[in-house]
Amino acid sequence: MIYRTLAGEKVSQLGFGAMRLPQIGGKIDEKESIRMIHHAIDSGINYVDTAWVYHNGTSEDLVAKAFKGGYREKSFVATKSPVWLIEKDEDFEYYLDKQLENLQVDCIDFYLLHALNRGTWASCKKYNAIDFCEKMVKKGKIKHFGFSFHDAHPVFIDIVDAYNWEFCQIQYNYLDRKEQAGLAGLNYARAKNIDIIIMEPLRGGNLVEPLPESVKELWKSAGKQRSAVEWALGWIFNRKDIGVVLSGMSTMDQLVENLAIADANGPDCFTSAELALIDKTEELYRQNTRIGCTQCGYCMPCPSGVDIPRNFKVWNELYMFGKSETARGAWQWIDAPVRADKCTKCGVCVSHCPQQIAIPDELANMVTDFAG
Repeated sequence: MIYRTLAGEKVSQLGFGAMRLPQIGGKIDEKESIRMIHHAIDSGINYVDTAWVYHNGTSEDLVAKAFKGGYREKSFVATKSPVWLIEKDEDFEYYLDKQLENLQVDCIDFYLLHALNRGTWASCKKYNAIDFCEKMVKKGKIKHFGFSFHDAHPVFIDIVDAYNWEFCQIQYNYLDRKEQAGLAGLNYARAKNIDIIIMEPLRGGNLVEPLPESVKELWKSAGKQRSAVEWALGWIFNRKDIGVVLSGMSTMDQLVENLAIADANGPDCFTSAELALIDKTEELYRQNTRIGCTQCGYCMPCPSGVDIPRNFKVWNELYMFGKSETARGAWQWIDAPVRADKCTKCGVCVSHCPQQIAIPDELANMVTDFAG
């Protein structure tokens, strides 16, 4: 295992994400999950990541069970504050104490303000989240604190500039270089000496299966043959300036494969030709889109409240990933008031679109597509 630095700690470059654990009947398969976590730690992983909400609130309890028998002493544990539940200052410590109890630990090594966006960041400021975290460090309840992020790049910059953070966690992979914090955000944080945790390196599995035939053919031209997982993980491990890459593994086979990749790929593991091949891979994925929306936002705001760029982004991903169930599920994550089916066909957006897209008609086509 290759180790890196995160907030001054020596951590494995591959972290175990306890978000997609094996299940039986909709509940965590405890025996298999514990077996996987033990194998991960025995193989050199020393960073285990969970959260209050994972597996409907049962992930932290499972991690506590896996830590018995000396495994806690071999690992850093990370979990996250459910900031969307905070209604007053005191709520932060209430949930932290519950999490300490769930995990059966006296101190959490890495504590994150979970999934910050514009709204939850405003709440964190209102209820003094940073002051709380600083107090908890002094109390010895947490060792290091940072945040995880899911929103647009400008919001990320606002949060980064608000405090001298030790680390942050962002979604990043070879298709998401301009999404959310993106590459620009990653570089901005590193320029401020903020360490980086990467989540969704496989984009929820979409970069693994199904692969477009064009991508399969392209990869055959590579001098070194790699699996889809190794192309995605290796591309991130290639960077010198990241700390931990989290992988939410659901089977022992996935764990074994990821461990082998983490052992074989580190900083500068990709040649310039391989990096160029990944750039071409991104281009091929982008060619499989449904509509020529560039996410410029000139069509906004919509009088009916529809988030036009977000809807088209999800629609494009449906085609980009071969109409996978993961991509189709993204439709459900769009809040009902801003979905495509709320379009009233007023046409205000059409004259503002640089791509001259017939937006109302295409939104209707999108609704039909997702209904099919």
